[in-house]
Amino acid sequence: MEYIDGIPILKLGDEMAKRGINPGGKMAAAAKQNILKSLTLAYGQMILKSGFFHADPHPGNILICKGSEVALLDYGQVKDLPDQLRLGYANLVLAIADNDPVKAMESYRELGIGTVSNCGNEQQELLRLAQTMFDTKLPPGVAMLQPFSEDSSIKKIAVESFPEELFSILRTVHLLRGLSVGLGINFSCAEQWRPIAEEALYNAGRLKGANRKSRVRKPSSFRRFFWRN
Repeated sequence: MEYIDGIPILKLGDEMAKRGINPGGKMAAAAKQNILKSLTLAYGQMILKSGFFHADPHPGNILICKGSEVALLDYGQVKDLPDQLRLGYANLVLAIADNDPVKAMESYRELGIGTVSNCGNEQQELLRLAQTMFDTKLPPGVAMLQPFSEDSSIKKIAVESFPEELFSILRTVHLLRGLSVGLGINFSCAEQWRPIAEEALYNAGRLKGANRKSRVRKPSSFRRFFWRN
C-alpha cells in the first residue's frame, strides 16, 4: 500500500485554472493529449503485450501526478487474457487501424465472435461494428455514439456469441473513449496501439518483419501500478 499524491483527472481543468492556465488554451490541450496518450499506451501494453490488465479505468481510478505522470488506482478488477484471445485481438486492432474489412471478418472468427448478417455489405458493417466496439475514435461530426440508432451496425449485424474475456476489453475501450470525450480529444486507440499489436504478433511468429508498419514507442509519463484502500 502506498499513498499517491495526485489530482483526480476530472479535476484537471480546475487545477489548471488555479495555476493560471487557460483550460481551453493550447498549453492545456497539449497537456491533456500527453496525459491521454500515456494512459492509452499503458493500456495497449497491458492488453496486447502481457494480456494482464487493469479493467476499471473510470475517472475515479486515475490520478495526474507531478510531471504529468498518470497513476492507476484500485486493482479490484483485472483480467488475464489467454494468448489466443490476446493475439486474436491484436489482429482486430490492426484491422481497425488499417480500415481492413477482410481482416476484421477473419479476426471475428479467430476471437470466437459469432454474428448473423442482416445486410448485403456484411464485411463493411462488421468493420464498422468493430470500430464502434473496440476503438475510441468518433466519426466526423459525431459527439456521442448512438449504438442502437437505425443506421447502426448493431441493427444490421446480430452478435450471437461473444467471449466473456472480451467484455473487459470492450468496457475498458468505452471508458477510455468517455475520458477522451471529457478531455475534448478525439483519437483512435487502435491507431495508437498498432505498433504494440504488430510487436505481439511478430513475437508470436505470426507477422513477418517486412510487414510491420511501425515500431513500438514506450509510454512516457506513466507511473507504475498502485493499490488503494
